[in-house]
Amino acid sequence: MKAMILAAGLGARLRPLTDDRPKALVTVAGRTLLEITLSRLRAFGVREAIVNVHHFAEQIVETLEANRNFGMRIEISREDVLLETGGGLKKAAWFFLEGGESADEPFLVHNVDVLSTIDLGRMARFHTEHNSLATLAVQRRETSRYLLFDEQGRLCGRRTGRDAEPELACPARKFQALAFSGIHVLSSRIFTRMPEEGAFPIIPAYLRLAAQGETILAFRADEFYWRDLGRPENLIAADRDLVSGEYPLG
Repeated sequence: MKAMILAAGLGARLRPLTDDRPKALVTVAGRTLLEITLSRLRAFGVREAIVNVHHFAEQIVETLEANRNFGMRIEISREDVLLETGGGLKKAAWFFLEGGESADEPFLVHNVDVLSTIDLGRMARFHTEHNSLATLAVQRRETSRYLLFDEQGRLCGRRTGRDAEPELACPARKFQALAFSGIHVLSSRIFTRMPEEGAFPIIPAYLRLAAQGETILAFRADEFYWRDLGRPENLIAADRDLVSGEYPLG
């Protein structure tokens, strides 16, 4: 299985740490977020990955070269202009389609600034067993933006905050509001379903696809550790988690 690490963002929430480096090279317990993410992926059998870069891009390239790509095949997708999640993914399509690979071949997409123990192998199997176009790791927790799923676990809308009116892409008698973890499993055939060009976020594309009848599923990850590392205070908390053993950094 291949993977994409989303690392091109400016890391604005992490300033001043990202004033002189990309967020992918911010450290937790002496290891960069990039190394931690690659180690997680490698533990689940991923041997080939592509990393999108923009902010201090050359630092990421130099780090990978200095560490011999951490024992993996690593490709770089350079974004002269930030393309957001959807645009960045579409620019990297060649990596997942090279060699005439099956259009149903699944791959992982992982934000560089999240730390979790989510079972990526189980998630990939769930994705394949349900013939999903996209599978999103979600949890029941507080967030500023919720994704809405119907009783079958299919994406049907989104909502900003706890009390805002839901934005439904397809009808649902009942729905669950869940928080997205920044980890997806996608089928390569998604590239034939994305007419969007340039910079665009992936969630509106998922909602459009759901409205068209495509299977976009929730993978419930409530039992697993997860932390957003997008703010300096969250890095401090993650360091505490490592010291306490709550997160087992291998």
